[in-house]
Amino acid sequence: MNAKRKMWLYCAAAGLIAGCSGMLPEKRPTATTAATTSDATSSAATLDDYKRALAQRIAAVNSTQVYIGRPQALLRAVIVVKYYVDADVKLLRTEIIRTNKDRRAEASVLSTLRRAAPFPKPESKFLRRGEVEIAESWLFNDDGRFQLRSIAEPQMDQ
Repeated sequence: MNAKRKMWLYCAAAGLIAGCSGMLPEKRPTATTAATTSDATSSAATLDDYKRALAQRIAAVNSTQVYIGRPQALLRAVIVVKYYVDADVKLLRTEIIRTNKDRRAEASVLSTLRRAAPFPKPESKFLRRGEVEIAESWLFNDDGRFQLRSIAEPQMDQ
């Protein structure tokens, strides 16, 4: 191979690498606890804030399964789950309320919830019959990674 062709190939490869660096995923979130008081009670002012804090906890604990960036236009699956957290921060029960019958995505949702427990302690004003009810949507891309709707970026245009 002549020197001119080698130089061109090196430059092309360097340009390709440089151009791809902007497509690398952002740094994944690390497992952190939502803002809490000294007794581990969430400092969320509203139920929506508490829901976002739980979503951030779920995403941080399961960071390798979370898609960073905007979700694709046509999602592989959207799974909506209602789950209940008690005053002692335990995950009491889960209920899938919307699914497209993607069993792998459903299993992923339930396992990510179990791994994220215990959750930040809810303020007593959020409790009904000793528990907080949260409904959250998991948005799955084709590669099986997800985002939670309450903290997701807007979907890409079609």
